[in-house]
Amino acid sequence: MTEVLPEVGRISACRMVELTEHTDPRGSLTVVESGKEIDFVVRRAYYIHHVPPGAERGAHGHRRLRQLIVAVHGSFDVVVDDGFARRTYVLDHPGRGLYVGPMVWRDMVNFAPDTVGLWLVSEPYDESEYYRDYDEFLSDARSAA
Repeated sequence: MTEVLPEVGRISACRMVELTEHTDPRGSLTVVESGKEIDFVVRRAYYIHHVPPGAERGAHGHRRLRQLIVAVHGSFDVVVDDGFARRTYVLDHPGRGLYVGPMVWRDMVNFAPDTVGLWLVSEPYDESEYYRDYDEFLSDARSAA
């Protein structure tokens, strides 16, 4: 049985987050701070780039991990699924990110050429924290509801 945390396992907890931007004639600087734009401490960051045309990423869920996903350049869609409903978010601006909580399956699709996506996450990498099998995820997500 999966540990149940607040906001766990519902796509209703997924939300777009407006990031703090500072812009002047020299360009823009975007800020993400724990306790402001996100409510978790960032314990790992990674980025995805050079995604071939038609490729899909993700196809997994997390047991505990929370994350903010940002298209820092280009665009892509994130499809979130809580075992009961699905929703698609378009990430196409570096000043907005998508918060995704635990027990939500996610697929990243429709990558524009030269897209760079950034993930800020609440946990270090731990393979046992992942759901890689959708049926297993679905069973746990529905039993936790």
